[in-house]
Amino acid sequence: MVHRLPRVLLTLVAVAFLVLFVVAPAVNVFAQALSKGARAYVSTFYAPRVQGQEKLPLKERRALSKEQAQAEKTRAAIRMTLGVAAVVVPLNVVFGVAAAWAIAKFRFRGRSLLVSLIDLPFSVSPVVAGLVFVLLMGRQGFFGRWATQFQWPDLASIYWKGFAESAWPVGAANWHSGVIFTPLAAVLASVFVTFPFVARSLIPLMESQGTDAEEAAITLGAGGLRTFWKVSLPNVKWGLLYGVVLCAARTMGEFGAVSVVSGHLDSNDTMPLRVEKLWNEYNTQAAFAVASLLALLAVVTLVLKTLAEWKTRAADE
Repeated sequence: MVHRLPRVLLTLVAVAFLVLFVVAPAVNVFAQALSKGARAYVSTFYAPRVQGQEKLPLKERRALSKEQAQAEKTRAAIRMTLGVAAVVVPLNVVFGVAAAWAIAKFRFRGRSLLVSLIDLPFSVSPVVAGLVFVLLMGRQGFFGRWATQFQWPDLASIYWKGFAESAWPVGAANWHSGVIFTPLAAVLASVFVTFPFVARSLIPLMESQGTDAEEAAITLGAGGLRTFWKVSLPNVKWGLLYGVVLCAARTMGEFGAVSVVSGHLDSNDTMPLRVEKLWNEYNTQAAFAVASLLALLAVVTLVLKTLAEWKTRAADE
């Protein structure tokens, strides 16, 4: 009984804390999102079109037009969020695997410095990180002259043009100029904020496994690349998935750094920025509707994270 009472009390405190600060806010998000009914929730993302509604009074047509414009901006923010994540996550996977491989499998001068640099985004405020990019690549920044003249294609306008015109078969109908206050700036800021997650998920796992398997494979005649694909990568695949899930979740939920470099332009909005704008416009139900999508992404992330942790423990055993 003496030992049971502290355990019960600590468990109750932990459960109460989770209910108060996690469960209750999550339930409130969905309750507010559905507060005006399912139709209002759906119209946040797919509003009825004004065309074909000429018989309605002018006031109602204006309300429909405003609703449709808001829904289009919301869908654009969802596409922007998924597009940024689709670019950021693969980049961080390449960097994270390379950094973890170098740190865990080799000893070299500057190794401690590399580990410290990987942890840097954890200690720097995302707002400060975004401001650094603005100061470096803005018009008056150190790379300002190059950054303002930099041309890059709009990913949504890329098409296949074939080899008849040139040796490069891919073209783009639209091009962007500059870096800051463009979607590219959101990608750069997100890469900086999230690049530690994959590396930090793999480094302890690779260090615990040692180098015996790789040395055996090389002794049997396997090359470095083949050893990596056939020996090293399969041993850390669940740890890699764990890092990818964390990286994707942080990328889609990042607000501070992206807010600074986006210039508060509607075309650069991600889902968190869209939530802020809807809230500032006193469109509470729509703000919570978009927030509910982020909450659903968090739930999916939690499930995948739990699966990756379970598989990682099973692999270690």
